[in-house]
Amino acid sequence: MPRMIVINPPGRLPLPSRRELWEAREVFWRFGVRDLKLRYRQTVLGVGWVVLQPLLSAGIFSIVFGRIAELPSDGVPYFVFSFAGMLCWTLFSGIVTRAAPSLVSNQALVSKVFFPRVLVPLSSVLSVAVDVLVAGVLMAGMLAVTGIWPGWPLLLLPLWIVLVALLASGIGLAASALMVSYRDIQYIVPFALQTLLYASPLAYSLSAVGEDFRWLFDLNPLTWLLEGFRWSLLGLEQPAPWQFVAAVVTSVGVFVGGMLVFSKMERGFADVI
Repeated sequence: MPRMIVINPPGRLPLPSRRELWEAREVFWRFGVRDLKLRYRQTVLGVGWVVLQPLLSAGIFSIVFGRIAELPSDGVPYFVFSFAGMLCWTLFSGIVTRAAPSLVSNQALVSKVFFPRVLVPLSSVLSVAVDVLVAGVLMAGMLAVTGIWPGWPLLLLPLWIVLVALLASGIGLAASALMVSYRDIQYIVPFALQTLLYASPLAYSLSAVGEDFRWLFDLNPLTWLLEGFRWSLLGLEQPAPWQFVAAVVTSVGVFVGGMLVFSKMERGFADVI
């Protein structure tokens, strides 16, 4: 018996159908696996780049900010402190960087084949998660060697990972939809990420920021996520309660907002891509 497909008009909030997303889950998996294969095909170090990049960045940060500038690291070895920050940053920047150009890179499929196109940028989460998992194993080794044990806050680490992924996915969804019509986005995203890298307490402790500029950092959602990430991973000072609430509300809000922007612009993808 042939399968009957019913197409309903979008509701007040044009969010993708959960049923359609679930039925097309194989597309999500295939795009994620393909991204991994393309990135590490014909490379000398292969997956070793996943570990080498944050290691080199953490080493440079330790020399520049820890040795030369002599900034505090809240009692944690500076290399471990900066590597934990890079772990969080790798998840955030990796999702945004790979999600933003995903539609333009797959324009042949987007314009000719019907499937929930939102799965294309969302599939970047899968490939980035593999990178973070590999680097996370090295992070666990560092904690074991240095004797750092955060205690029960470690149980909340998955929560911070999910919040970072939601925030990055929301930005990536909006950027990918906008890039279809405005190719300038491909230049704006790297510049914005580079600026955000130094505007967030990633390579340095928030305690090193003067009171005159502290309010600027308190307005940065990545500040809340980095502080919570390091609290759960390194056992540093617990973030303020308002940061918990703000991190959850902002991450979920940005994700839903990105999904709405994507869904609203999706109808014109095939015409302009």
